[in-house]
Amino acid sequence: MSRAELNPSTAVGKMIGVLDLQGDVFEHLDHLERLSVTVRPVKKAEDFEGLAGLILPGGESTCLARLLKIFGIDKVIVGKFQEGMKLWGTCAGAILLAKSVVGEAPHLGLIDIAVERNGFGSQMDSFVSEASIPRLSGTPVPLTFIRAPKILSVGKGVEVLLSIDDYIAAAESPDVLVTIFHPELTPSLAFHRYFARKCGIKTGGKERAIDPAWDKTSWMRLARITPMERRSAEPLTKGLRQEIDYGNPERI
Repeated sequence: MSRAELNPSTAVGKMIGVLDLQGDVFEHLDHLERLSVTVRPVKKAEDFEGLAGLILPGGESTCLARLLKIFGIDKVIVGKFQEGMKLWGTCAGAILLAKSVVGEAPHLGLIDIAVERNGFGSQMDSFVSEASIPRLSGTPVPLTFIRAPKILSVGKGVEVLLSIDDYIAAAESPDVLVTIFHPELTPSLAFHRYFARKCGIKTGGKERAIDPAWDKTSWMRLARITPMERRSAEPLTKGLRQEIDYGNPERI
């Protein structure tokens, strides 16, 4: 039994929310729906009712931090967290949750890690790779890093899930999960399944490493995007270089 299953959420509710202020919202919603998990985009204080867990998605951490304060959502997150709601921060979300941020004041400070923004460089230094994470999957997990931060160290009560070279890429406390990469931008459901179980929520479907029905435009079914916009986006995505093809050379 995993640590996530040993520490299920004590919050009332069997739903996971995705903070819907900026960033990769629809991509997370899509992955959770593939696991038959009830999900909700979260914009206002009332949207937190009934949540067992909340995902703080990747995006732009400075923008997200300002929006959290402007709308008073930061205080709601802390309050619900204290009541037992689990949290998962991806990329920018990990920065928001960190207790220490190099060169700036911390934001929510709900997990004892130190992070460095733009740890790999600029947007041009984004990359993809894969790694073995036995606790989550029996096969390598695809990783997508986009102007990613680095976790430099973890404090007491925080366990490292994935360490690469001189940095930590994924870590967790009993109540918080952080990843500096974007699982929602890959066909892997491993991290979303893991977080759901951390929240005490059962997932549906086969426990396979890769969802063969996923593709780079899957999230669009949840977004307000017209057929013309969808067609306009496809040539751009197909033109991007991808080092890992997940069995399909046209996927990015």
